[in-house]
Amino acid sequence: MGTKTDDAAGAKGAAEAEAEVEAETGEVTDTGEVTDTDAETGIEADADADAEAVASAGSTGVGQGAAAVVSAALGVIGLSGGWLGTIAGARSNIMGQLETKQSASVSDQLQAMYGDSWQATALVAGIFALSALVIGFVVLVRPAFGAPGKEQAPWIKSVAWAGVALGVIGLILAVAKYSDLLLGLPSAPS
Repeated sequence: MGTKTDDAAGAKGAAEAEAEVEAETGEVTDTGEVTDTDAETGIEADADADAEAVASAGSTGVGQGAAAVVSAALGVIGLSGGWLGTIAGARSNIMGQLETKQSASVSDQLQAMYGDSWQATALVAGIFALSALVIGFVVLVRPAFGAPGKEQAPWIKSVAWAGVALGVIGLILAVAKYSDLLLGLPSAPS
């Protein structure tokens, strides 16, 4: 059972709580009225801040990072030739064996069975290296066409540069292998 003292204390506590809420959400004048802002404006400001946080979190550069990693991986495959290069070389070797006559000269047999497969492997490695070079380049120039003022993460730049470097090296080696500048086909003795 409440007394008059408890009711007065409860009313005083409610009035103080209401004044605190008004003070947090806007300016209170001498007459006790709230001006400029109210609770709804505070909620709208919080919603705007949340929307900006979601928008900035949505563009974290995951796609650019993935493309940079793919570029570096393709660069490594371009250096080694990869499984696809091995298959292309073996297929070219088999085709050379099938198309070469037994009476063909030794140099023709060497070219058909080994030279063509070497060039097929080099061609596949060159395609992978060129892909690494192009993808790495696109990742590096992407910020120029994106949102102004948004920096690309340093690790993305590093991995993309690695992909470009591996692509250039792989492309140079592929051209050197294909044109027989590097480990050319031996000439058959006459």
